[in-house]
Amino acid sequence: MFRGIFPIPASRTIRAALGTLAITACATVATNEFDVPRTFDPQGMATFELPLAVPEFSPVHVSEDYYYSLPVRPIYRSYPVYHPEYEPAGYREMLLAAEPEIVFDATTLETQEDWIAAGAEVFRAPISYNGPIVLPRDVSDPQWYADVGAGTTPDGIFPYARWVIREKGRLDLANVACAMCHTRLMPDGTLIEGAQGNVPFDLMFSHQLAAGVPVQAARSVTNLLVAAPWAQTPDVMQMSIDELIGAYAAVPPGVIVRQGTSLYYPAKVPDLIGIRDRKYLDATGFVIHRGPGDIMRYAAVNQTLDLLARYGDYIPAGTSDGSRPAPGDGTFVGTGSRYSDAQLYALALYLYSLEPPPNPNPMDERATRGQAVFERERCAGCHTPPLYTNNMLVAAPGFDPPPEHFERYDVLRRRVGTDPTLTMTTRRGTGYYKVPSLKGVWYRGPFEHNGSVATLEDWFDPARRESGYVPTGLAPPGGGPRPVLGHPFGLDLSDEDREALIAFLKTL
Repeated sequence: MFRGIFPIPASRTIRAALGTLAITACATVATNEFDVPRTFDPQGMATFELPLAVPEFSPVHVSEDYYYSLPVRPIYRSYPVYHPEYEPAGYREMLLAAEPEIVFDATTLETQEDWIAAGAEVFRAPISYNGPIVLPRDVSDPQWYADVGAGTTPDGIFPYARWVIREKGRLDLANVACAMCHTRLMPDGTLIEGAQGNVPFDLMFSHQLAAGVPVQAARSVTNLLVAAPWAQTPDVMQMSIDELIGAYAAVPPGVIVRQGTSLYYPAKVPDLIGIRDRKYLDATGFVIHRGPGDIMRYAAVNQTLDLLARYGDYIPAGTSDGSRPAPGDGTFVGTGSRYSDAQLYALALYLYSLEPPPNPNPMDERATRGQAVFERERCAGCHTPPLYTNNMLVAAPGFDPPPEHFERYDVLRRRVGTDPTLTMTTRRGTGYYKVPSLKGVWYRGPFEHNGSVATLEDWFDPARRESGYVPTGLAPPGGGPRPVLGHPFGLDLSDEDREALIAFLKTL
């Protein structure tokens, strides 16, 4: 599977990397007998991403010297945010009286369990405070929860943000932590950390825009997130504030207009549970995952340092003259600081440690019949047990893989007709989509690379490929019908076989 990189299968390779706490072909730094990979190791940075579908615009990241000149973010102890109707009496007064406390110190981490626990703190730590997605006034306003559909646990905790004390007597609201997007609140109120999250991220952002953000500022932020000057994409700099508000409000929970995607074709939030066994990261297979070092690079870049990459002559968060800001002077969230190598290594080990929650779906008679349908229809050719993915890439319509890609990467020689917009016209567009794992589909959703359908039942509805279909997940620009193309497999099953197959998939 890891053709040209490793001689043994993906799952064994990545688990071996975790078990030995070592990285192939990466510089390391010893910390309490643990070899911590160097995040911006030049060799690793040069090889961890696929080229874009238009290769001359593939990102060129900041230099190793630039990266390590950025100040390191301290990680402070954080505290739950309560819905105002559930907040304990005197809670904020207690927090205001507390002292700031640093909770990450690599010199104290002696065991793998210590590193994993420290990684959980990194996972929950923000890269921004008091905005731009959630403001302190929001979480204090019961109406805000109703307006944006912000759920809470049974005891009233809003799980997507935390209070942080960086200075005694001042409360800051944590924003844009890994946990903000990768925490799922289940219908019964339980939380699954690391899952495909369901925070109403873009609806909350649209709420901020509607509160009075000047249209030029809204256009500029959106352009910074999604512009790909070499592609035919909507000119967001000409959009009205109402059009921008509407576009963000149409994005369902579990899907995000994250940097490098598209305002109208964003990406669903990936499930990080089981990431240790995934060869390619992002829906477009943009990142090759060879071990913790690549998780570290992926996290560092995805916490908006990709906005400082050069795409041809374009730097999304560049200065007015088109160059990069001086190290530490980045004005957009996350571009002026970094996590330390030790912090990112702990994060990688924490992500590797994640296990799925107990599955409530029984392997009963109907599910057993569904397994037989799965085998009869040869679904395992792409969704190969036990990972239920073959860890390969599928070329999108309109992209012809260069011959060398078949030797360098894991590319299937068949297509499934998926809408190519995300992977052909964005800064994460490789021309491919990865074959997703089916593990955990019982707690995930919406589905497809941009969350066009809400449920598995919708995915196997033959009507979704028709021109009059109204998507149950991500709506098309302006609403209305849009076919959800691709993956014709399973659409011609009988109702009984379809229901059985879905029952089986929900046991995975």
